Amino acid sequence: MAHNKNQKKPLNICIASAEVAPLAKTGGLADVTAALAAQLHRDGHDVRLLMPCYSRIDKSKLDIQPVNFLQSVPIRMGHRHGEFSIDTATLPGSTLKIYLLRCPELYDRDAIYTSSEEEHLRFILLSRAAIVMCQYMQFSPDIFSCHDWHTSLIPLYLKSIYGWDGLFANTRSVLTIHNIGYQGVFGSGILPDLDLGDAARQLHQDDLRDGQINFMKTGLLHANLLTTVSPTYAQEIQGDEYGMGLQDLLRERSNTLVGILNGVDYREWNPETDKHLPANYNSSNLAGKKSCKIGLLKDLGLAVDTDRPLIGVVTRLASQKGIDLMQRVLPSMLSKRDFSLAVLGSGEERFEDFFQRLQHHFPDRVCFYRGYNDRLAHYIEAGSDMFLMPSVYEPCGLNQMYSLKYGTVPIVRETGGLADSVEQINADSGTGTGILFKSYDEAGLYWAITRGLKLIQNQRLWRQVMLNGMSQDFSWEKQTQRYVDLFRALGNQ
Repeated sequence: MAHNKNQKKPLNICIASAEVAPLAKTGGLADVTAALAAQLHRDGHDVRLLMPCYSRIDKSKLDIQPVNFLQSVPIRMGHRHGEFSIDTATLPGSTLKIYLLRCPELYDRDAIYTSSEEEHLRFILLSRAAIVMCQYMQFSPDIFSCHDWHTSLIPLYLKSIYGWDGLFANTRSVLTIHNIGYQGVFGSGILPDLDLGDAARQLHQDDLRDGQINFMKTGLLHANLLTTVSPTYAQEIQGDEYGMGLQDLLRERSNTLVGILNGVDYREWNPETDKHLPANYNSSNLAGKKSCKIGLLKDLGLAVDTDRPLIGVVTRLASQKGIDLMQRVLPSMLSKRDFSLAVLGSGEERFEDFFQRLQHHFPDRVCFYRGYNDRLAHYIEAGSDMFLMPSVYEPCGLNQMYSLKYGTVPIVRETGGLADSVEQINADSGTGTGILFKSYDEAGLYWAITRGLKLIQNQRLWRQVMLNGMSQDFSWEKQTQRYVDLFRALGNQ
């Protein structure tokens, strides 16, 4: 019985991340760290979440209080002697206290990430401050949860310059890879700033000889467990095509690499309660979805024809997202087929120009909104019939899961989290939730869109597919339990 009691004991978890939504966000990393931390907290675990206090964080709605014993803490990085302070506030939308790492000379910048010569120092400090914060709090984490390259040094620091501290004797480190394309690679001239002393020999020695230090690679070498944001992505990054140069190391560590699909915050993304929509709806009553489509078409200045299929796109306009494939396929398809297109996003200028031109050529059927607009993102999910995500690679992706909940049928490429969350429609059996295509080429995308336009004509089948999607459960409650099970297993080793 004692063992079972022990199993149920809440965990001590320290999470360090460069981004936490809604305070600082450039992508999915921010959503995941916020949702995971908040859910772990709701489940009764003791969570200490640390992020940098960037000057661009909107502090007007935060009640920020200094942590008295964590003010002006001295720290040395190489020949630099500095100090940092830690304040606390409540994470919006939860009761979790978040810790804000204040060091104006490093974090008072125009952007979250910069090309400054001191960029490495900003994330060395984040990694070390997370450990020092635990020391000052006398908080002994069962798990140090590190996210992407920005906090990938923590596993090595725990083993080396903080290895003397019995506080961390039973601490295990977990590194979550959100996107292996970003690795934090710096010239080896930064070595003194790492303050590793003799432990520098635990860095990747071939890299050092080649004159570089790779933060992500360091984390992959030293973390007790590696996770990534979908099972398929965990497989893909062990191969040459998607491993971004780290595939050999990942293959070596394949028995400690686990893919867990990101969750969805259904309090934020649910058509039944969504405050951004003119009409709410659910799987028992879909009338509101039609109202959303009419309202969206009017809002965007598109021809209001409810029988004409509407395809939605909400994305960063970057090559990874398959925009170049859209460039090669959409103009001719719009000329030949009767459908409308609503696009929300910003990014590379050439892609913004493309959608601008598309809108110019098809003014009553195409609308491009440049930038980001939260209300419109929700509205497009609700008002569209289909949602297009033809990514080159997609570690997890969230929009396809939002689409399923909103009864909007996703058209996706069979990669990463897209492959794990969307099931191919079988027109004969009425099973499946979306349309997947394999080859990243024009024929693949052309086939997928054409199939969607054909299947939507079969109203009975389409309604069934919508309902299939709406019944899926990708909640954080479910996904967080997978993390907790892994964390507990790690502690029992």
